[in-house]
Amino acid sequence: MNFASIDIVIFAIYILVIIGVALWVSRNKGGKEKNTRDYFLAGNSLPWWAIGTSLIAANISAEQLIGMTGDGFTMGLAVASYEWMSAATLLIVGKYFLPVFLEKRIYSMPEFLEMRYNSNVKTILAILWLCLYIFVNLTSIMYLGGVCIEMVFGIPLQYAIIGIALFSSIYTVVGGLKAIAYTDFIQVSFLIIGGLVTTSLALDELTDGAGFFAGMGHLTENFSSKFHMIFDEDNKYFPSLPGVLGIFVCMWIVNLNYWGFNQYITQRALAAKSLKEAQKGVILAAFLKILMPLIVVVPGILAFALNAPLLESQKDQVYPWLLTSFLSPGFKGIVFAALVAAIVGSLSSKTNSIATIFTMDIFKPFFGKNMSEGKLVLVGRICTVASLIIAIFLAPFIKIFQGGFQFIQEFTGFFSPGIFVIFIFGLFWKKASAKGAMGVAIATLPLSLFLYYYAEGVPFLYRMGISFLILSGIMVVASLSEKKKEDGKAIAVSANMFTTDSIFDLGAVVIIGILGGLYYIFW
Repeated sequence: MNFASIDIVIFAIYILVIIGVALWVSRNKGGKEKNTRDYFLAGNSLPWWAIGTSLIAANISAEQLIGMTGDGFTMGLAVASYEWMSAATLLIVGKYFLPVFLEKRIYSMPEFLEMRYNSNVKTILAILWLCLYIFVNLTSIMYLGGVCIEMVFGIPLQYAIIGIALFSSIYTVVGGLKAIAYTDFIQVSFLIIGGLVTTSLALDELTDGAGFFAGMGHLTENFSSKFHMIFDEDNKYFPSLPGVLGIFVCMWIVNLNYWGFNQYITQRALAAKSLKEAQKGVILAAFLKILMPLIVVVPGILAFALNAPLLESQKDQVYPWLLTSFLSPGFKGIVFAALVAAIVGSLSSKTNSIATIFTMDIFKPFFGKNMSEGKLVLVGRICTVASLIIAIFLAPFIKIFQGGFQFIQEFTGFFSPGIFVIFIFGLFWKKASAKGAMGVAIATLPLSLFLYYYAEGVPFLYRMGISFLILSGIMVVASLSEKKKEDGKAIAVSANMFTTDSIFDLGAVVIIGILGGLYYIFW
């Protein structure tokens, strides 16, 4: 895709704005040196709007833009359940999880595990998360982002990967979470504008310029087969989205683990000014999740309606096909900025969380107990750079696994049920013990591999549900075997802890109403 001068100007302005804002918000005021809370948790100063948009920036990356657009092309609107159910999940996280985490003033999710269980559980999970974030998430984001930039804009894969890493590191290394969160507001703005531009232009193409709303009406009326949210068992896509049980039961395991106990997600809320600010940020993120299918799923349906010359096996090329088919000068620069924003926003979130876990949960307790705050921040910065360098070298090899999206789904899915069990029982069952948590941690991977190989025909989400039930049994049996009335480190919770204000309650009611309406219309 050739860039006109206006496209280059737009993209250059985007780069300068991001770097300028990042350096401005992360400057050392009055010569004060950053401490670990400043660097990793933005000094607990984030307002609700920065938290909400930063949650979306951490979540939406190339794997969603490419993977979900491709699934929209093949499966239709049903894949939007991952987005819409996430909106409902965020309400649970905001009301029941964040009050506990913020009260404990933790830096990281492993730190919570140490408070609730012991240092062994913390260390095991910290090492696991570091491996997943570096070798799975970080590398796959770089690979998919590089592939998309290569296909759409003709930049060689390795150069695209290096460029992504350099741009992310410029402000992530220097500014920490505060720079990331404030620039994420701009990143998400570009993502939404660029996504809506792509959708609008494709709708115009479909209806010969009839406009956005007329185009959506035409699309839903003439391609109604693509607008069903629930698949029957005889549908060929049922294994990917297995009906009511899969979406309304098993998907909660995936979503609650991701949005509630995932470091690079929860870190934004942990950095909030207050619990109320964090909860308002969660409400904003939930509304944005409802909007996301218009940006990452509907374009795939439009590609199908426009007879894109692609086979189902080429669904990862749907998003690049859309970008190369309808963008005129000016729009190319906006959409390229949106694509880079999605990649870099997510990449920055992962690297900052990697640095937080490594510095605070591995390095400090084992090697830096007496180290100054300034030196610990330096360790975090070095870790950020090191993780990016590792990912740059490993990213091109992900093509061996037939694409980054499949790579992420398969590997993270092995561990999600176990992590979820350890946290959910630790939060709300006073008898959950370190012995039970260790048993779950040890059993998680062997059980997931067993189900993967010997229950191959069972839908992925069902396997997650089966794994959750078995691991829950292990937690209960191992904890009860200690014959304690309650564990000595049980979390003290009360009804007052989960009281929310009128803004959160009203937002939650509206979100649930919208979701109910959407599923009623497109069932």
